[in-house]
Amino acid sequence: MTTVTTLRARFGAATGNPFSGGAWRIPVRYGAVAGVTAVFVSLIGMVEAFSRREVIETAVSMDQVLLLVITGTAGYLAASRFAARGIGKSVIAATLSGVIATLFLLALLVLGDRINLRQVLLNASPSLYLELTFGKGLGTGAGLLALQIIAGAVGSGLIALLPPAPRRALLIGLTVVAGMGILHDLMSLTFQNWGPLSVLDTWLYSSTGLKVRGASALFLIFGGWSLLWAMKGPQIRERSKTLPLARSAARPVALLAALVLLAALPQILGLFLSEVLVLVGLAALMALGLNIVVGMAGLLDLGYVAFFAIGAYTMAILTSSELAFFGFNFWAALPLAILAGVVTGVLLGVPVLRMRGDYLAIVTLGFGEIVRLLVLSDALRPWLGGAQGIGRIPRPEIGSFEFVSSQQVYYLVLGGCVFAAFISWRLKGSRLGRAWLAIREDEDVAAAMGINRVYFKLLAFAAGAAFAAMSGAIAASRLGIIYPHSFSLLISINVLAIVIIGGMGNIPGVVIGAFALVGLPEILREFGDFRWLVYGAALVGMMLLRPAGLWPEAIRKRELTARPAGVPETPSTSPSAGDTS
Repeated sequence: MTTVTTLRARFGAATGNPFSGGAWRIPVRYGAVAGVTAVFVSLIGMVEAFSRREVIETAVSMDQVLLLVITGTAGYLAASRFAARGIGKSVIAATLSGVIATLFLLALLVLGDRINLRQVLLNASPSLYLELTFGKGLGTGAGLLALQIIAGAVGSGLIALLPPAPRRALLIGLTVVAGMGILHDLMSLTFQNWGPLSVLDTWLYSSTGLKVRGASALFLIFGGWSLLWAMKGPQIRERSKTLPLARSAARPVALLAALVLLAALPQILGLFLSEVLVLVGLAALMALGLNIVVGMAGLLDLGYVAFFAIGAYTMAILTSSELAFFGFNFWAALPLAILAGVVTGVLLGVPVLRMRGDYLAIVTLGFGEIVRLLVLSDALRPWLGGAQGIGRIPRPEIGSFEFVSSQQVYYLVLGGCVFAAFISWRLKGSRLGRAWLAIREDEDVAAAMGINRVYFKLLAFAAGAAFAAMSGAIAASRLGIIYPHSFSLLISINVLAIVIIGGMGNIPGVVIGAFALVGLPEILREFGDFRWLVYGAALVGMMLLRPAGLWPEAIRKRELTARPAGVPETPSTSPSAGDTS
């Protein structure tokens, strides 16, 4: 078989065949995947729904961006695989992928013209065919569609062949233009909420989308800045290293600027985005705690929502006027809620000290379910409210000021996140943090080195539970009422996903993961009924492009990318390596 493959490759090279050795299958495969995806989004109604939204007024609609992203990605990937073989073969590969993708869409148009697909597929409507053919009919419209798809694939392929700096600048510029156009309503509302930016709204946007001048300005500003930084950035970094004062002052200045920006965000972004930031902050606060347990100590905890519930119920029991047990205010009850989380964290840690991996995950999962069933039970209903929950939980107050709106609660959540991030950062660099990392890497070796596994594991569970309880207490006071059904297993899964996607063990990565998994679905409401589909595609893209996490820890990144000693480097993925699959 190897001899036959070699002869095919040599024959292809001798005859000038650009896709020798079966490499032609690569662009065909990419094109087929893109074509099937394009047909799928057409038949579920995305194309027709997106056609009503313009990205750039009278020039580019949202459905055109959707199809170009799908088919352009195929052209980009196909050209990248042939980059080592020269520009000619790369362009041919991108073109072939575009042609294959076009054939799928043309087949849909021809089939829809001859058969009434709407009897089976509700969204295969005449308006869909009109949109795909630009209202020109099957003949002329099909040609325009093919021209658009193939041109998009070839253009993406040419972008893939550019040097890294211009390629990055083009992709950033195009992404910003598409994003600002798609999020037209949200960005306009944000600009209008802040007086100085209202002029920017009228200059960038029309009633339907970006103005041409606005799109051009955004592309030039962001793309130009990326290109300029690629050219001058290394020189600036080198010069900064020779200035001790600049180096010592850079971090405090950057930290101060970040805090000022965070403090000003609610006034800039408005009510809706402030609500999104509150949700992101509460998730980040929980994730920072789970990052200690999972990311630093390597203890898989699937019942983490139990500590969130314990913090919320402790706050409710101590402050609710509905139960009228204690009558504490928020600030008096918060330390007790955190203490309750610490105590239960230790109590959970004691029986699972000898467990690892899947067994630990199963036991902690059971602990989360036990807590949920206890608060639902009729026996504890006089104290915990049962299925009806606990209401009349007072808002946090400072003197006569009450945290009511999202723009006010934001500062409370921000304070909790800053506190949790600071404690996590100090713990990570301490002797305790190094012991956790040693346990995560190899528990037996850590024990042989004299690390007290019992002590450090209990501390990990206690620290993680404290942050979860703090998040639960803030969430209970923010909502004013809590229900047992609000503390399901799904919350634990979501927080664990935040830690993994953000970058296990890395504090900034966890915060970014919270924005990706909690903030992104809210921002994607612009996509209407299809926001979860777009969100799922975005998650798949994140994991493909950043398998170690959006901002992975340096140690973990080296672990995932390093090769064992004596193992040869993986062969190139280019077709020249003999890819005949």
